[in-house]
Amino acid sequence: MPRYNFTFAKNSMHNSSLPPPAPEAVLLSQNLMARIVENINEVGAIPFVDFMNQALYTPGLGYYSAGIHKFGVEGDFITAPEISPLFSQCLARQCQQILMTFDEPVILEFGAGSGIMAAEILKELERLKCLPIQYFILEVSADLIERQKETLQAQVPHLFKRVQWLEKFPSQPVQGVILANEVLDAMPIHRFRVDEQGVSESYVNFAETQFVWQIQPTHNESLRTAVEKLHLPLDYMSEMNLALPAWIQSVSEILASGVILLIDYGFSSREYYHPQRDQGTLMCHYRHHAHSEPLILVGLQDITAHVNFTDVAYAAQAAGLHVAGYTTQAQFLLACGLPDFLSTLDFNDTKNYLQQTQHAKTLVLPNEMGDLFKVIALTRNVDNPLLGFVRDERGRL
Repeated sequence: MPRYNFTFAKNSMHNSSLPPPAPEAVLLSQNLMARIVENINEVGAIPFVDFMNQALYTPGLGYYSAGIHKFGVEGDFITAPEISPLFSQCLARQCQQILMTFDEPVILEFGAGSGIMAAEILKELERLKCLPIQYFILEVSADLIERQKETLQAQVPHLFKRVQWLEKFPSQPVQGVILANEVLDAMPIHRFRVDEQGVSESYVNFAETQFVWQIQPTHNESLRTAVEKLHLPLDYMSEMNLALPAWIQSVSEILASGVILLIDYGFSSREYYHPQRDQGTLMCHYRHHAHSEPLILVGLQDITAHVNFTDVAYAAQAAGLHVAGYTTQAQFLLACGLPDFLSTLDFNDTKNYLQQTQHAKTLVLPNEMGDLFKVIALTRNVDNPLLGFVRDERGRL
């Protein structure tokens, strides 16, 4: 493979507040960038959706495929299960309601991160005497699989045999609960702009030492048609996840009976494409710094976009699923017993009590995670109202 000169100086990153990567991280990123440049040399500028896919998922080099510490204080961002076990304990309560209706239920978790959510869910379900016969984890990162195994062996060694890692979707449909916490936001998206030429799309090219944007009319008819239906004003830029319907269909096919719980930050379509949100939601996370420059630190930073939950609902209906509930994370956690869990804390253990209550505020306050994060429930052959959706906001979809 030819050698290229890639720039990692702070002034080239347009954001001097970002900490510089370590030498070994630079080397990994350079190898990934060379791979992407080879692709560009072969076909010309590539749609951003392809760049994002390679930056995140290239085997051994992409952000979610390489051995980089991503979660927690030492990583790039902190997810709700990392903030407090209260999140997973509440989620376990919703799982219990579904699992107890089946003779041999399972849980399938997509992208289990550090494994802490799986561990805490299993702990709480054991306490509730409602363990699944199997806890499946579908994970694309070999590095994360090892970390998940370490976490589960340390946290629930006696339940470790119930956990099974999958490389692909199960061959047979399951009964029980399918979980995806902060999974949809990492799916590669098309970045588009409405302009005088109609619907244009963001492409990525390589110039001298770095990747650069190119905006040109889209060749993707599916994208063009979908954006035109939105009737957006000129110079409006945003994103669209065209892979979402196929993903929902695939997940639907492996659910015989039960519920799919999708938890992520996002909006309804009306809110997502609000006239004032004319620069979209594309965001990057690097060592707890959030910024909007996805073409730098390639393979070293997370690249995300908010979830359009209206699209999720339509895709679910098309896949034969029932949209059984939609609410904010705050309302979901409160309905699933967060106040009860807090009431069991020892007031006399002042440090732990204050810490746990502060973490609970992070999970539910509107200016923290409470309102931005949503929970949507997709069901098959489940008729009872779901525990976590007392305040159901499906009307907003």
